[in-house]
Amino acid sequence: MADRLTGAVALVTGASSGIGEATAQALAEQGATVALVARRKERLDQLAATMRERGGKALVIETDVTQEPQARAAVERTVSELGRLDIVVNNAGVMLLGPAVDAPLEEWDRMVALNVQGLLYVTHAALPHLLRAAEDSPRQVADIVNISSVAGRVPRSGSGVYNLTKFGVGAFSESLRQEVTRRHVRVSLVEPGVVKTELTTHMRPEIQEQSRRRFGDMMPLESEDIADAIVYVVTRPRRVAINEVLIRPTEQEF
Repeated sequence: MADRLTGAVALVTGASSGIGEATAQALAEQGATVALVARRKERLDQLAATMRERGGKALVIETDVTQEPQARAAVERTVSELGRLDIVVNNAGVMLLGPAVDAPLEEWDRMVALNVQGLLYVTHAALPHLLRAAEDSPRQVADIVNISSVAGRVPRSGSGVYNLTKFGVGAFSESLRQEVTRRHVRVSLVEPGVVKTELTTHMRPEIQEQSRRRFGDMMPLESEDIADAIVYVVTRPRRVAINEVLIRPTEQEF
């Protein structure tokens, strides 16, 4: 069915590329109106135009979710202009790998700010609206989908702080799930393996080269593969909660 989310409003962070972009399009195809949240407004405008051409509905909100007032304002604008909030996909993140010894501290700060604090700011602002949606929406359920990583399960040398942030996302998600699940707000964790996105382009050149040597002969996942899983999660019947989804490329061993 292409209308399983008709009437629902979703907010997707990191919507300007990769998994966020694919997820926004996939949710719109299911009938949701989607608030597109990211820093690169020109990319969001292009995505919104594409979605509208295909019959979808989108609201562009230029936002840096690492700034709490901006994250809160993005949620409030979504509710003000679109009338409600039923689904939040916390996708915005950055992966800056490399040895801990002599690591640039600004890389650690960026990962903690975006991967952890940004997710927390959006979630904190969204929770009252999601709880309300679970009570009064036709679906009688609301969803938070937090995008983690295989790195949230398996720590590896050279990715310690990235591991820290993604393990933290997993811990927070499970604790929050226990708190709100009886109020029919479902909290789900999606953990991708290697995906072909811009994520690796943010790393230092020497770390990018190491990553290419490590994964160069592997067929990675596409962003659409993760978006497909997210759509599956949020379109389950009210009685079904998909708590955790781990998705690796077939050829990925770890």
